[in-house]
Amino acid sequence: MPQFSYAGKSAQGGPLKGIIEAASAQAAAQALLSQNIVPISIEETKKVSGTNNSSGFDIGSLLEQKVGLDEMIIFSRQMYSLLKAGIPIIRAIKGLSENASHKRFQEILKDIADQLEQGRSLSSAMVKYEKVFTRLTISVVVVGENTGKLDDVFLQLALYFEREQETRKRIQSALRYPTFVLIALAIAMFILNLFVVPVFTQMFERFDTELPIMTRVLIGTSNFFVNYWWLILIVLIATIISVKQYVNSTNGRLKWDKFKLKLPVVGSIIERSLLARYSRSFSMILRAGVPLTAGLSLTADAVDNAHMQMRIKTMRQGIEKGDSLLRVSKNSELFSTLVLQMIAVGEETGRLEQLLEESADYYEREVDFDLKSLTAKIEPILIGFVAVMVLILALGIFTPMWNMMSAVKGG
Repeated sequence: MPQFSYAGKSAQGGPLKGIIEAASAQAAAQALLSQNIVPISIEETKKVSGTNNSSGFDIGSLLEQKVGLDEMIIFSRQMYSLLKAGIPIIRAIKGLSENASHKRFQEILKDIADQLEQGRSLSSAMVKYEKVFTRLTISVVVVGENTGKLDDVFLQLALYFEREQETRKRIQSALRYPTFVLIALAIAMFILNLFVVPVFTQMFERFDTELPIMTRVLIGTSNFFVNYWWLILIVLIATIISVKQYVNSTNGRLKWDKFKLKLPVVGSIIERSLLARYSRSFSMILRAGVPLTAGLSLTADAVDNAHMQMRIKTMRQGIEKGDSLLRVSKNSELFSTLVLQMIAVGEETGRLEQLLEESADYYEREVDFDLKSLTAKIEPILIGFVAVMVLILALGIFTPMWNMMSAVKGG
């Protein structure tokens, strides 16, 4: 959905600037009026990418450092502390740009400080760097600017980023062992086929006997690896590129994200992790004062899963038609009964953001428990796979040797 930068006046006559999401400029004006903001000017924000060339391919992005969660956590924490202490925002941004250890982020903060000196709002300056500051971040900052609680907003963002980083680290830590084992197996398979099996092949060729079927398969595979290793590399690289291009397409991304949720063992962990992100993101933006429908739209982008994003946007459409959050949540079939009960209580008591936070804690506890038992679940599969490889290798190499020894003894 398009974003519009606006300048207007509050009900008290004070000037306001910010970013709003709407289907058109007219819809943006109606949304502002519903918030008791009188719009003076509304302009659609254009996506800016300083490193893009005319063909649309971002060459600079391949070389520049990416701004990660570490930098965003430090930035949010420092902004909260500086603004809480009463430091002017331009001075705060300049100070952070001088002390930032990340070179790319340092340049971004300097440019934002320059834009602020030219009269732009912080949210408008952030829009230029959409790959660094997400729509969720910008929208929460807009609310902070309009309510005068920008320091509280940055504290919420810091807590949100810290939770997100903690979840990612737990998942990476749990997947490190199986990933290492699979990589080691792939390397071992290449070494066996390129260096070990050919030695036994030369030995078997000296004996004019018919080899067992498993040995012939093993020798054929090894010969293919030895003679066409370059072809295997080309096919492997082409496959990786093709899969990436397909996954980056709209239809491919939707199917891949849906497939990830159905993967054995890890699918449920991915789904619960995404639901924890949804609950925490939704709670944060509701606490910041973002309207329910706009909050759902922003949360849909925050989950970073096309399939779940589509479900959440369907929930938003249901609310726009007059349905309650509980009803659209039930229809989405995303949430457990316990979480639905929390949403129901939250709507009745007006404490929806607090109960969504509890839902996020619930999902994160579930993810943490599953991650601790993930290694125990995957280990038998990996052991079985290794056992099959060892069995094939043993049958292929040792069976003909046993046959030859039997023939020698019989002779």
